[in-house]
Amino acid sequence: MNQIILERLGQADPLMKKLIDIIGPLPLVRRDDCYQALLRSIVGQQLSAKVASVINERLKNLANHNLSPSNILSLSDENLREIGISFRKISYIRDLSEKVEQNEIIFDHLFHMGNETVIQILTEIKGIGRWTAEMFLIFSLGRLDVLSLLDIGLQRGGKWLYSASKDTDGKKLLEEKGKHWAPYQSIASLYLWEIVNLGFVVEYTSFNNYLNRS
Repeated sequence: MNQIILERLGQADPLMKKLIDIIGPLPLVRRDDCYQALLRSIVGQQLSAKVASVINERLKNLANHNLSPSNILSLSDENLREIGISFRKISYIRDLSEKVEQNEIIFDHLFHMGNETVIQILTEIKGIGRWTAEMFLIFSLGRLDVLSLLDIGLQRGGKWLYSASKDTDGKKLLEEKGKHWAPYQSIASLYLWEIVNLGFVVEYTSFNNYLNRS
């Protein structure tokens, strides 16, 4: 992660600076294939990460490791059901694949569009909501200033970092703090997710409690 970005985040938010100093630099890893990123997102909806990984691997094997829109469209509904994909998700996968195959969505064009325009385009695909589009902005397009206000992990991390009570409105908290993180809200998000990934929210009641641990 660019050190200048981390320094600017720290200057704008003292608690975020302390967190960055503790965790260290976090990479923003981009997913190179935009179509496959959305395909995996659809398959993994409402599933645990482990189960989603298994089904995505089955899909890769079923497609002979050719996860192109045309090849996915050639697979039968029955074969897709056999590897654990619901009929609803199959309809989502076909809608995505058809739109890409017919050039209704051209991923190279998305790189040159504003965030809200990209979200509008992607949410016209069946099964893709705002959260999925925001994750695509961060991890596929590499946008640095995206904050997914309804992301539960971000809300949990935000409440923990700022020692907020359980009944605090997590969305409003993120909105307030996000003003300080701009134009690097995506980077701040990486650190809030890492709070959850490291189990801090379970082991310590708040960041203050973590800092004051014996």
